[in-house]
Amino acid sequence: MRVGIWCDLRNPPEWRRPWAEVYATTLERIEEAERLGLDAVWLSEHHFFEDGYLNQPLTFAAAIAARTERMRIGTAILLAPLRPALDIAEQGALVDIVSDGRLELGLGAGYRIPEFQAFGVDIADRFPLLEDRVREVRRIWDEQAIVPPPAQERPGIWIGANGKRGARMAGRLGEGLMWLDPEMVAVYREAHAAAGHDPATARVSGSVNAIVSSDPERAWERIAPHLVYQWETYARYGAEGAEEAGNAVVSEAATLRAEDMRSDGPEMLMPRFDVVTPEELVRRMRLWLDGLPVSDVYLWDSIAGMPDDLVAEHVRLLAEEVAPKVRDLGLPT
Repeated sequence: MRVGIWCDLRNPPEWRRPWAEVYATTLERIEEAERLGLDAVWLSEHHFFEDGYLNQPLTFAAAIAARTERMRIGTAILLAPLRPALDIAEQGALVDIVSDGRLELGLGAGYRIPEFQAFGVDIADRFPLLEDRVREVRRIWDEQAIVPPPAQERPGIWIGANGKRGARMAGRLGEGLMWLDPEMVAVYREAHAAAGHDPATARVSGSVNAIVSSDPERAWERIAPHLVYQWETYARYGAEGAEEAGNAVVSEAATLRAEDMRSDGPEMLMPRFDVVTPEELVRRMRLWLDGLPVSDVYLWDSIAGMPDDLVAEHVRLLAEEVAPKVRDLGLPT
C-alpha cells in the first residue's frame, strides 16, 4: 500500500500569502515528501473558491512531474463532467509522459451547481457524463487513439464516490474506487464481481482525514480554526448544490462544529477528523483498513493554510513513523 499527501493549495483570506509563494512552497513540500520517502501526491479540484482552491490539477501535476522522480502523481479528483473525454485523455497522457509513467487519474462527478453552470453542463447529467468520460478515456488510451499515448501501458483510472451509485459504477467498469468506507467497498466488490472482473484486480484508495503531531492537543488548538474554515467553506459552497446533487458528506458538514468533527474511531472519513500521534494513527489505520483491497491512502498536507511548522512536522512524521508501519496493509504496490 502506498502512502501519500493530498493537496488543494487553499490560500484563505485570513491567512493569505502571495500566490507565487503558495505554489512554490507546495512544490518544495512535495519534493521534501518524496525525499522523506512518501509514495504519492494527489491533487483536488474546485472552481470559484475565494481561497484559490486548485482549479487545474493536471497542469499542476505536470509541474510536480518536473520536480520529482519517483512519487506517483494523482488526481483526487478531477471533475470529469466539466471536460471532454479527449481533453482529459490528452492532458493525462502528457502528464504520464513527462512523469515517466507515474500518473494515477481519479475522476469524479462533482456536486456544485455554479461549477456546472460556468462550464455549460447540466448537473443532472453528471453521473452519465462521468461514466462516459471513464469509458472514453479508457478506450482512447487502450486503443492508443492519441499521439503520443501515455507512457504506461494501462494508467490507473479511479472513480471518486461516497455513495452506492458511484461505487457500483467503479465496480461495473472494472476501475478503482476512491473511498475507504468499508460499506461502499463491499458494494464496489459485489458490482466488480457481478460484471465478471477478476476479483484480484479490485482496488480502492482514499483519504485518511488526520494530521500527525507529536503533541496532538497543542496542535489541535492551532489547527481548529483552519479546520472550521475548511468545512465552513465546503458547506457554504456545497449548499449551492448539495441538496440537488445529494452530497451527503458536504451536507453533514454544514451542521458540525470543530469539536463535533473530532473522531476517536478508526474510520477517519470526511468530514470526521483528528490530530493524532504517529502511533495512534498506525493503530487506527490497521483496525480500519485490514482486509480491504487498498492500494493507496493519502492525507491532507495542510488544512486551509495551517502553520508551516505543523505542516512540516506532519509530513515528516507521516513519512518516517507512519508509512513504514502501514505499507503492509492492502495490496502490494
